[in-house]
Amino acid sequence: MHHGRTARHAPPFVPTLLAILLATLPIGTAPLAAQDGPSRPGIDIEAYRFELTLRDDTDAIAGRATITLRFTADGVTEVPLDLIGLGEDGRGMEVVAVTRGGGNGPGSGGALAHSHEDDLLTVHLPEPGTTGARTSFTVSYRGIPASGLRIGPNKYGERTFFSDNWPNRARNWLPTVDHIGDKATCEFVITAPARYQVVSNGRLVEETDIDGGMRLTHWRQSVAISPWLYVVGVARFAVQHLGEFKGLPVQTWVYARDRDAGFHDFAVPTMEVLHFYDAYIGPFAYEKLANITSPATGGGMEAATALMYGENSVTGERSVRWRNVIIHEIAHQWFGNSVTESEWDDVWLSEGFATYFTLLFREHAYGRDDFVAGLREAADRVWRWYDENPDYRIVHDNLTDMSRVTSVATYQKGAWVLHMLRGRLGDEAFWRGIRLYYDRHFNGTATTDDFMHAMEEASDDDLQAFFDQWLRQGGNPRLAGSWTYDAEARAVEIELEQVQPVGRFDLPLEVGVYLNGDALPAQLTTIDLRPGANRFVIPVSAEPSDVRLDPNTRALFRAEFGRGP
Repeated sequence: MHHGRTARHAPPFVPTLLAILLATLPIGTAPLAAQDGPSRPGIDIEAYRFELTLRDDTDAIAGRATITLRFTADGVTEVPLDLIGLGEDGRGMEVVAVTRGGGNGPGSGGALAHSHEDDLLTVHLPEPGTTGARTSFTVSYRGIPASGLRIGPNKYGERTFFSDNWPNRARNWLPTVDHIGDKATCEFVITAPARYQVVSNGRLVEETDIDGGMRLTHWRQSVAISPWLYVVGVARFAVQHLGEFKGLPVQTWVYARDRDAGFHDFAVPTMEVLHFYDAYIGPFAYEKLANITSPATGGGMEAATALMYGENSVTGERSVRWRNVIIHEIAHQWFGNSVTESEWDDVWLSEGFATYFTLLFREHAYGRDDFVAGLREAADRVWRWYDENPDYRIVHDNLTDMSRVTSVATYQKGAWVLHMLRGRLGDEAFWRGIRLYYDRHFNGTATTDDFMHAMEEASDDDLQAFFDQWLRQGGNPRLAGSWTYDAEARAVEIELEQVQPVGRFDLPLEVGVYLNGDALPAQLTTIDLRPGANRFVIPVSAEPSDVRLDPNTRALFRAEFGRGP
């Protein structure tokens, strides 16, 4: 996530969750119209076929988009599609014609009335649709994309064409229902100069050199995905076929001049990550996985089956920073791509999940210390961000300012919510719930409530209050207090108060009692911290050398806490 995203920046030094955040957060993008709610009532787009011609002597593209849809209500007479029209700068798409059908059979080719105003192409149907019936039509169009498809040099000065659709920029070059929850299959039939290779979603169907020094390349994505995940990359690539994951091809696509270093970098940890998520979450949904370098991406972009990475990701050194980005983008194939949030309000179901599941793989592959370090770095980032944005809620309510949809909260705090949920439920129930959620919404869409219900079913726990306090209110717990030792009672007395300006939290918190300066606590006790002032008495065997809150890194909070007088 996610999901550049223009100008995704990579921190120059630390391979942390912060690096992942900055690699996937949109920087410098203009505010975009919110897309919450029903995408297009009465219709369900089932398939797109895009036939595009790209040339070296012009940035203008020529396109034919064949749209197949099913009616979900009676009486539908219009099909509205998002398509950016011509602007004052001459950029944008001009519709040449709309015709019946998607081929050359009976009934195909008849012109359909249409209008193209305010960046909305409305196709007028000759007769009202009926529930369950299907229809198709073809839009012929042309123009220079204002955004969405980047045409220009890569870092070596070589001409390239790369998509950049997140979050709703596909409409700049593709007529679609450009909504996060509107899934359809897609085909890209790209005609471009034969010196280029073309990569896209799904499986390669055809590659044929044709007249005029051109090459036709046809990719088909047979599993429905959202338009922001549609991808095209056209460049002089070096392509490595790494092998297969459960019979599915795994590939690396890097600039030809980056061949040796790029093949080295992307060879790991791709296979191991695929196996881990497949085993713990559920089956990989798609027909291939390709890691691809792109000048349109600053960090990582999780386009389904065709993952994009910034062109500076190739170092030849298998850097930990980029290793973590690879893990993050592969995690998105499960969360964000296969299970997609149905509205932008729930974008944490993509970014928070990919961030935490990156940490879970790191815990599995590199050990508990690496996992805890990532958690603590994430928490530090949360605190710094919330100092400036104390009221921010992870789950929005029809947010209108799209520049605030993704944030540290949706990434790092979202990851922490999952970590605390795992701690509450225990590993067995947590993974059972994750698998249930994934299976139930496989290749579909989901809401935060859908996720909550799956976890409740798996754990037999009422999670409404937990979800409300961590996802639907601002703030985070900030604690102030101290501990003292009562020698006569042989007990530790703890006084703690929640002093955060925003939010009220019920927080189970482990307390570690340390003796003789030992590195590990001699005793662990869980206290239930409530809003306001709290006092706890913990029996102990001897006078502690220290008492610490949350020694096992289970809770998101910060505290001013030490031994009192």
